[in-house]
Amino acid sequence: MTVTRTGIRSFGAYLPRRRLQRAAIAAAHAWALPGLKGMAKGERTMCAWDEDAITMAVEAGRDALRGHDRAKVAGVTLASTTAPYADLQNAVLVNAALSLDATAGAADQSGSTRAGLAALIQACDGSRPRLVIGSERRLAKPGSAQEMLFGCGAAALLTGSGEDLIARFVGSESRSIPFIDHFRQSAERHGYHWEERWIRDEGISGIVPQAISALLKRLGRSAADVACFGLSGGIAGADKLVAKQLGIAPDRLLPDLQAQVGDTGAAHALLQLVAALERAKPGDLIVVAAFAQGCETLAFEMLAEPTATGRRGLAGSLAQRVEETSYLKMLSFDGELQLEWGMRAETDNKTALTQLYRSANQVFGFSGGRCGVCGTVQFPRMPACVSCGAIDSQQPHALAEEPAQVATYTADWLQYSQSPPLYMGLVQFDVGARLLMEIVDVGSTGIDVGTPLEMRLRIKERDALRHFDRYFWKATPPH
Repeated sequence: MTVTRTGIRSFGAYLPRRRLQRAAIAAAHAWALPGLKGMAKGERTMCAWDEDAITMAVEAGRDALRGHDRAKVAGVTLASTTAPYADLQNAVLVNAALSLDATAGAADQSGSTRAGLAALIQACDGSRPRLVIGSERRLAKPGSAQEMLFGCGAAALLTGSGEDLIARFVGSESRSIPFIDHFRQSAERHGYHWEERWIRDEGISGIVPQAISALLKRLGRSAADVACFGLSGGIAGADKLVAKQLGIAPDRLLPDLQAQVGDTGAAHALLQLVAALERAKPGDLIVVAAFAQGCETLAFEMLAEPTATGRRGLAGSLAQRVEETSYLKMLSFDGELQLEWGMRAETDNKTALTQLYRSANQVFGFSGGRCGVCGTVQFPRMPACVSCGAIDSQQPHALAEEPAQVATYTADWLQYSQSPPLYMGLVQFDVGARLLMEIVDVGSTGIDVGTPLEMRLRIKERDALRHFDRYFWKATPPH
C-alpha cells in the first residue's frame, strides 16, 4: 500500500505596513493608566480603515500562490475570529478575489484562536491542493493590556501532495479542554481576559507540554530532534517556559513576533510556521503549537529550501513598514472614535447586490478585457473595444498582478476620506489599460508621475445602515 505524502507546497504572508509605536499608546493613557508604560516597548501592526481579515487574507493568499496554477487549487479555508461576516461566507469573497475556480470549495473556520492550526491539520489530511489562510484584525478596548499586545496580519499555506513539497506533514496532536482564558460573545467588539498567572501555571504549563510530548512520542522523536519550535496563544514568554519543560534548546525557538507585530490570534501560529519555513534546512523537524481552550500542535519535516518566486513572505512583510505614532488614527480606523467628517460623509452607500453578482469577476478578481482583434486591454470589460470598436471581442484579462505606474494624480483634502487626503489618479498599466483609481498607503515621501504601483484589494465603501462593506482594488506604491 502506497502512502501519499502530503505537506506544504508554498507559503505567503501579509502584515499591514503601519506599525504603531506602543509608547504612543502608553503616552495617550498616561493620565489615567500610568502602568501601561511598562508595556510600552516595541510596536504593533495597525490596519488602515479599509483593511480587514478578508483583504489581508487575499494578500497572503496572492503571496502563497505566486508561481502556482490557481486552477488546480481545490479549496480555500479562511481561519479567523474577526472575519467581518457572521452569515455570509467570508472565504467565498477571498476565493473570488484570488480568481480561484468556482468549483473550489470555500470554508470559514472560527471560534478559537487555534482555528488556523486546526484548519491546516485538516488540509494536510487530504492530498488535493488547498489554500489555508489565517487572518485577523484584532480589536481591543482602549486602555486595555490587549490594546498593547494585539496585532493584525495574515499567513497562507498551500498544501497538497507530490514531489514538489517544501515540508512534509508528519503528524498532529489535539487537546480540547474547556480551559477558558479569554472569551468574546458574537455581538461584542471586545473580549474578556482572565488572570495571566493562572493561565500560565494551570493552562499553558499543564496542557501544552502534554500534547507536544504525546506527538513526539508517537513520531518516535525527542525534544532534541526539534529544530524549530513556536507557540502562540500564550502570555509573553510562554514559548520559553514550554521549551524548558520539554527540553527544547532556547536557540530552536521561533520568533514570537510580539515586539514587531503583536498577537495575531488565529493567524499567529501560521505566521510562526512561515518563519520556520523561511529559515529551516532540509531534514529539520518543525513543531508549532497553538494554545486556546486546549492545544493544537503539528509537526513538519523540512524537505527542500523554498525556491525564489518573488514571494514577500514574513521577512518581506516585516521589512515593509511605515512607523506610525498617531494613536488617535488607530482609534479612528478601528471605529473606536467617531470623528465629525462633515456633510460630505453623509451619503448612502447601498450596494446593488444584483450588479455585484453580474460583475463579480471584475470587482473581486479585477479582471478587465483584452480585445481579440487589436489586443487592447481595458477596464471595465465592455461590449465594444475602446480602441477598434470590435463588438464582443474581449476576453478576460486579470490586472491584479500587472505592473503599473502613476500617470496623473491629485491629493484632495475636501472630498471625504477616512484617511485624508484622498489620493486619486490615472493609473497606467504596462499592458496598456488606464483607469482612474484611488491610491492608498502613500508615505511621507508622497508620489509622483511615474511612481510604480501595486494593486491591493481594499474596502471601497462601508454601508453603515445595512452593515455591508463593498470591496474593490486600489493602487499603492511599493515601500
